[in-house]
Amino acid sequence: MTDTLTAQELWIRRYRPAPRDTDLTLVCFPHAGGSASYFRPLADALAPVADVLSVQYPGRQDRRSEPPRTSISRLADEILAVLETLPRRRLVLFGHSMGACVAFEVARRIEQRASLDLLGLVASGRTAPPEVRDRGVRSMDDAGVVDEIRRLNGTDERLLLDPDVIEMILPAVRGDYTAVESYRYRPGPPLRCPISVLVGDDDPQVTLEEAAEWREHTEGAFTLRDFPGGHFYLAEQQAGVVRALTEDLAEFRRARRRDA
Repeated sequence: MTDTLTAQELWIRRYRPAPRDTDLTLVCFPHAGGSASYFRPLADALAPVADVLSVQYPGRQDRRSEPPRTSISRLADEILAVLETLPRRRLVLFGHSMGACVAFEVARRIEQRASLDLLGLVASGRTAPPEVRDRGVRSMDDAGVVDEIRRLNGTDERLLLDPDVIEMILPAVRGDYTAVESYRYRPGPPLRCPISVLVGDDDPQVTLEEAAEWREHTEGAFTLRDFPGGHFYLAEQQAGVVRALTEDLAEFRRARRRDA
């Protein structure tokens, strides 16, 4: 498969046609063990206002035969190379959990050296760098990894009781945890673009205070919103998340016009 598909076809999923009257692209980055399809409901809801793309990491679903990446830096480099081939080059990046970490590193690379126009970053369910929340999941046995998935309450319990499903998803989950738990922030200038942060008010992975520390990573505007729910509040609070992202996209565009 990897010999016949283009880099865009490997890495990017588009679930709805791009709207004709916007040049704005929202790129979504999944959580550890997650896949591009996690963002399909958001893609459907936001289709009128942006070209919504989801990143498909190696090691899952139709890329299951590929080894998962175990480095955030490598993921960011590879994804940036793909984004630079997009026809619409005004981007907003949206990442959840591990995806927020990947999106942040892609954003840094865009502002440092890419020809893309980054309007904003939305980080969800993730502590701000350089904070590292290392529970050692990458070194746990299979039962321990499954318990961690269960603790975050983002996967249907029926799937976690199916040995075939567990065998299928564990390599990607373990690879992703290796990447995110070994990530180390390299100090550098803050982003010039605004940052919006979304978080569940009962998230065991990040407190509101920790989420607020993302403010230190931008010279632009900063917004923090909390929602009822845990780490995967996005599924429970989809309507509110859609409203928040719609507001962010509009505000990011207005901010760019004011700065122009």
